[in-house]
Amino acid sequence: MQLTVIKQGNFKVDKRKNFDYLQPNEESSNIKLAIQPFLITLGSDTILLDLGLGFLEDNEPVILKRLKDQNINPSNITKILLSHLHKDHADGLGYFNDNGFVQNFPDAKIYIQKREYDFALQQTENPSYNIPLLNELKNLNNIVWLHDDEGEISPEITFKVTAGHSKFHQVFWIKENASTIFYGADDLPTTGYLKRSIAYKTDFDGHKAMEFRKIWKDQAETENWQILFYHDLKNPVVQF
Repeated sequence: MQLTVIKQGNFKVDKRKNFDYLQPNEESSNIKLAIQPFLITLGSDTILLDLGLGFLEDNEPVILKRLKDQNINPSNITKILLSHLHKDHADGLGYFNDNGFVQNFPDAKIYIQKREYDFALQQTENPSYNIPLLNELKNLNNIVWLHDDEGEISPEITFKVTAGHSKFHQVFWIKENASTIFYGADDLPTTGYLKRSIAYKTDFDGHKAMEFRKIWKDQAETENWQILFYHDLKNPVVQF
């Protein structure tokens, strides 16, 4: 497996879930976090784990621009695995222009938990969700809806619904031979979540997420996992 961090940038986030780029050495009382999808090349598959915000730079979606900056052709992406549908993880799916919605990855299969989608559409007053974008997903023929609590996407990729950070949040394992990459998304967004045994109030079920983190840490140490941290400002990947 080959792993690449596709960093969108460092951000500050206010209570209304407005994201602004964090300038170097900037002091801010708001939450500070990185946004960094991950790309894994595995055999004939090129896999993206989450997609970042839907910002444009020079009239081009940031996720496409960041991929090209690392000499990765976006059309080569075969699978996109979405942990949940908060906008900082899902808005890279596409954008709107004068002609309507433009999909960023029309050639990739996009794996989404259907119950997460149905729940997200009900959150019309929640600023964490981009409802107009989510409504467009109904019209896409490359969405693969997941319905089970856990299962296999391919012989190398498995998923599990944890219902920790969001109501139907899911996590992923990618395995090749003796190597395991684990992506806990917002159930395990930074290395600090492993160091502190806390049930966070910002989670849908903070206690459930906390218990999962204890299990994952033990497994990571025993089985030598690589863990990916989507929001960590300094350490996006840790090898146990």
